Amino acid sequence: MTKNLRIARLNHTYMEEISIILREEVKDEELIDVVITGVNVTSDLSYAKVYFTVFNKEHKKEITKALNNAAPFIRGQLAKRIEIRHTPELKFIYDDSEEHGERIDKIIDNLK
Repeated sequence: MTKNLRIARLNHTYMEEISIILREEVKDEELIDVVITGVNVTSDLSYAKVYFTVFNKEHKKEITKALNNAAPFIRGQLAKRIEIRHTPELKFIYDDSEEHGERIDKIIDNLK
């Protein structure tokens, strides 16, 4: 299996498992509405950027902080669920691609 395919599979697996962990294991009420949109694991498997979005966008800074505070717990749960020698450190990043797309749509609508 090529390294790129392995990383792509890990990205997908981590995305699914982190979603489950947030839904079922994390007790922080702030994190209920978090949707994981993607994961990018580095090629050396030491770090993973976890992209997310939320329905209540006013609290994205607080939610980002809460997620990064919960990252060690989530990482520990991932280590129990996925057989891999080293579980990467997690860094949660707000995914603003949806907002970016909405801005582009508004610009296009204004041009028409």
